[in-house]
Amino acid sequence: MKQLIYRSRPFGFDNAMLAAILMQARRNNRENDITGALICRQDMYIQLIEGPQPAIDALYARIEKDDRHTEVQLEVSATVETRIFPEWEMLDDTMPSMTFSQSEVESGAVEVASPDALRDVFRRIAVNARGKEPAG
Repeated sequence: MKQLIYRSRPFGFDNAMLAAILMQARRNNRENDITGALICRQDMYIQLIEGPQPAIDALYARIEKDDRHTEVQLEVSATVETRIFPEWEMLDDTMPSMTFSQSEVESGAVEVASPDALRDVFRRIAVNARGKEPAG
């Protein structure tokens, strides 16, 4: 199974756009055996997706062309044995305080974060979400 983490900058971000992104992702991901989570704020997107390699590669190719964000940068691409988000087609981060602050984003903390540090952010989100209903 392939796991991928990318980051980008939102273009024209608002709550309606986020709702549309999540609805489309959940529907498409369910069909393609993809799970993951999206950290989506006015200053950044960071997304972890996991699933079959051909499906992940196809999804990332679409993400790179999506005009709802800019500066798409691949941070992690790895083969993994287990999913971090097996219950969620696409979990959205409801606890932004668990991730990078706006000042950390502005100072480049996301860009210099190691793959393990990025995975740890998503692991914390998964642990927090386990007590809630799956979003998919």
